[in-house]
Amino acid sequence: MPAFQNQATLSYNGISVTSNTVTGEIVDVLSVTKTAVPKTYTTGDEVTYVVNLINSGASPLTNLTLTDNLGTYTFGAGTAVPLTYMPESVAYFVNGVLQAAPATASDRTLTVSGINVPAGGTATVVYRADVNGFAPLAAGGTIVNTVSASGDGINTPVTATETVTAGGAPRLSISKSVAPTTVTENGTLTYTFVIENTGNTAADASANISVSDVFNPALNPVAVTFNGTTWTEGTNYTYTPANGTFATVPGQITVPAATFVQNPTTGEWTVTPGTSELVVSGTV
Repeated sequence: MPAFQNQATLSYNGISVTSNTVTGEIVDVLSVTKTAVPKTYTTGDEVTYVVNLINSGASPLTNLTLTDNLGTYTFGAGTAVPLTYMPESVAYFVNGVLQAAPATASDRTLTVSGINVPAGGTATVVYRADVNGFAPLAAGGTIVNTVSASGDGINTPVTATETVTAGGAPRLSISKSVAPTTVTENGTLTYTFVIENTGNTAADASANISVSDVFNPALNPVAVTFNGTTWTEGTNYTYTPANGTFATVPGQITVPAATFVQNPTTGEWTVTPGTSELVVSGTV
């Protein structure tokens, strides 16, 4: 809402006289809001953006253009774009009524054209974007995303900004292997469980992680290590030789957070999961 002021000059017989200064303000009739769902992200997540354009004027605003920078940020001498627009995901509403899909174009930014906002009314544009490898993933990372509306009847582009934050939680997965794959009777089998954390937060004892399995054939006796440290039955795990039921005591397994490194040339992030290893071996 830019303010303005000006002053007149009266000239006569070589004399100049100035008037008082008058001030005013140009009030924008268009306002824009932007909301993201969800408010947190990690690599591969999908974020939905809802942009509302509100026309408080007495005349309709037609053929407006929305431009979304998809979170573009400065990186080195260039820029990186952490969001990828999902093609054909735009939905366009006028006063809550779904309209034909507007024209869109997307490269490093998203452009939506042909938006109309009735007098005293609202237009809503909804679209989705994927979080890509250029999004900061470490704790405290953010994607700051700005949309601007421009076109006839708008003195200066109207903008709205939304921020989503890198999710601060563990993201765990587990894999299992056995060696050897062929074993003789009374031989030894070793099961190795690798637990990976691609999240930016360590999974500590409060996460109450537990691994359970039923070994078939049952092992007897068993020896258990966690990250190379020998575990004790009853304290760290439970095992029933009669049916091969094994379970770790909740909270005994912990997994460090992942580490994140940004390529100094491309700006893309690489994730190295935090890992922990549980090994169970015994006689068949």
